[in-house]
Amino acid sequence: MPSEYTGPVEISASVAEANRKAAERLREGGSQDFEDAQRGLLAQPDVPAIYSRTDSGKVVWSFTAYDFLTDGDEQAPPTVNPSLWRQGRLTAMAGLFQVTSGTRGAVYQVRGYDLSNMTIIEGDRGIIVIDPLACYETAQAALKLYRDTTGNRNPVRALIYTHSHVDHFGGARGLFAEHNDEIPADLTVIAPDGFLEHAVSENVYAGPAMQRRAEYMYAAELDKSPYAQVGSGLGLTVSTGEVTLLPPTDYIGSAEAVTADDWSPADVIPWRQGLHRRVIDGVRLVFQLTPGTEAPAEMNIYLPELLTLCMAENATHNLHNILSLRGAQVRDAHAWSKYLTDAIQTFGEHTEVEFASHHWPRWGKESIIEFLSNQRDMYAYLNDQTLRLINRGYTGIEIAEELQHLPAGLADHWYNQGYYGSLSHNFKAVYQRYMGWFDGNPAHLWNLPPTEAGTRYVAAMGGAEAVVQKAQEAYDGREGDPAAYRWVVELLNHVIFADPATVSEKAVQDAKALQIKAFAQLGYGAENGPWRNFYLTGAEELRGGPQRPTGKGAPDLVHSMTLEQVFAAMARSVDGPKAAQEQRAAIVLHWNFTDTRQECTTTLRNGVLVYVAGTDLYAGKPQAGIALTRETFDSLILEGPLFQRNFDAAVKAGTIRVDDQTAADTVFGYLTVPDPMFAIVTP
Repeated sequence: MPSEYTGPVEISASVAEANRKAAERLREGGSQDFEDAQRGLLAQPDVPAIYSRTDSGKVVWSFTAYDFLTDGDEQAPPTVNPSLWRQGRLTAMAGLFQVTSGTRGAVYQVRGYDLSNMTIIEGDRGIIVIDPLACYETAQAALKLYRDTTGNRNPVRALIYTHSHVDHFGGARGLFAEHNDEIPADLTVIAPDGFLEHAVSENVYAGPAMQRRAEYMYAAELDKSPYAQVGSGLGLTVSTGEVTLLPPTDYIGSAEAVTADDWSPADVIPWRQGLHRRVIDGVRLVFQLTPGTEAPAEMNIYLPELLTLCMAENATHNLHNILSLRGAQVRDAHAWSKYLTDAIQTFGEHTEVEFASHHWPRWGKESIIEFLSNQRDMYAYLNDQTLRLINRGYTGIEIAEELQHLPAGLADHWYNQGYYGSLSHNFKAVYQRYMGWFDGNPAHLWNLPPTEAGTRYVAAMGGAEAVVQKAQEAYDGREGDPAAYRWVVELLNHVIFADPATVSEKAVQDAKALQIKAFAQLGYGAENGPWRNFYLTGAEELRGGPQRPTGKGAPDLVHSMTLEQVFAAMARSVDGPKAAQEQRAAIVLHWNFTDTRQECTTTLRNGVLVYVAGTDLYAGKPQAGIALTRETFDSLILEGPLFQRNFDAAVKAGTIRVDDQTAADTVFGYLTVPDPMFAIVTP
């Protein structure tokens, strides 16, 4: 690849001018967010970075990497969209903040120590922690900052997870580092109903693929600079430490009926269907379940004695994702708006302080109601306008192009900008939720895969050199054509993905070099943090780097899984075509977990691994019986990706008894290993 493309790409005149004009259009009244983001600041980080507790010298979170956002000029450099630059400056504010206080105690937040916030509520004899960040190390450091600043050494009495995303539970064990990781027997861990099921499904079943795409979305391995990563909109980036999980001991909403007779005047708000309450360490808490909003299992929390509302991740200072670009289930924009309406009607009149699991709080009833109402309207607009145009025959792509702006009454607020979710990919996501991937055009029913399509497009357009030349002309003639760079990357993608036997190496290298430049221009102009990160990470990987996996295995997640969940994950790694071809007869294994007294049967048939709790009445006689402990079983998963090798070693060591190892090994031989670094911008 030409050496001139190994360093930062210079911004084009057209993108620089677009960013300059965007700066002129920035909304008035931007100082209030900065005042709110700094309000209540008690202490700032006194170390440059947080280091891994298991990998000596590895930085899992840097406080100095983003100094360029806060130490320099407020004005954005030409290579950063000025609106995104402003959001980056706000999310770079790190420290301990007092949110509010009352006669019983206070509420604090540690912000800027991870992608998310950690909230601490003072109780009678201890503290309650809401959302302990994403990893052990950052949670440990956040709690230390609180203790060192306030002098409060009271124990953690309760832990609350607002929802099932890893940045809201991954640091749980780090809260107990000060006690040598010993978890109190009386610790209460509260979560919304369905939390563990969804935490597992999101982080295990498709975990490797989501983690790989998260490396693009958050760009944790990219340089931090005006030419590279400047944040993610929702926060700066993700931490890269040890992910942990303490299983919930109390599920809100699980087989629980709360009636008006159960309500108390001390709860302040009137009783409504669907509300739940607890009193933890003297602190009264009211919970509003909001399933299917920002997460499949999520809940808002109200503190009646402090007139304070925690909105989890349902209302933040940006447009959120209806579909995360890292991959996830499509969220329900209609349900999201409905639960925001319910929150306004339930808590609005009795709320003076609002905070969330990301960004900074708001103060004042009128300001809070306006904020929640405009966020509600935004998600309702996404849902309703998508359906309006669906019913007029528009496809998802066409809807995203038709509706490029929110109405002025929504667009005029900083907190409705597309720093994390974008209007473009959110409109497409709503379309996908209602209509699926197919747009109805039979020309799109059986598309060619990228390599075959690329090969044929390149041939049809006169060869790879001709395609690169056309892309270069489009790149150079960008003036007056806002879609030019989009067209450039589409053209070049065909060359890069074409069958290598049909294109010259020089043409591919030229295509990659120009693709790097085009990706960079699209990134430099993006107001959306993840869009910028995707483009610039794609450019970096075309250069040959970084491709370093940032995720690690999470033993707590495996330990928290039911047997059914573990075998479901195992079934998803079976090489179905190979197993079906080679094994025409079913292979039945009977499992006996000697410590938990659980038994189950697995059957490999037709390329599918079927799990049945207990004895499968119709599978036939087992070819092998396997006796082991659950701890040993978990170790087979955690000690490396090769399950069969780990199984054979455990049999040899005597920790597993099996009466026909050949049958067992035959099944395990069909288990494949995920690729944590699969290619994205190349074949």
